[in-house]
Amino acid sequence: MKQPRTEMTNDENPEWSETDFPKARSAKEVLPRLFGKKTAMMMLKPKRGRPIADTTKKQIAIRFDPDILSAFRNAGPGWQTRINKALADWLKTHSPEELPI
Repeated sequence: MKQPRTEMTNDENPEWSETDFPKARSAKEVLPRLFGKKTAMMMLKPKRGRPIADTTKKQIAIRFDPDILSAFRNAGPGWQTRINKALADWLKTHSPEELPI
């Protein structure tokens, strides 16, 4: 049997032995006793998708000149967020009405 590395041992949470596995209980069985049925059900419910943000963004379709799109995409991941930040920064000192169509 492989000897455990002493720097990896934890006296408060020792490695399980063969006799520990049969005694194990599922979270579905243990959590209701610890936290109550309602809280346990919330904890066990799978979370799907992204967490809901405080302020959600709106998805739209927009067209950019190829050179503008390239410049942001070439900067790497997060390019859409950077475009959003650039527009938000521009709006601090400008108004959309001042731009010609």
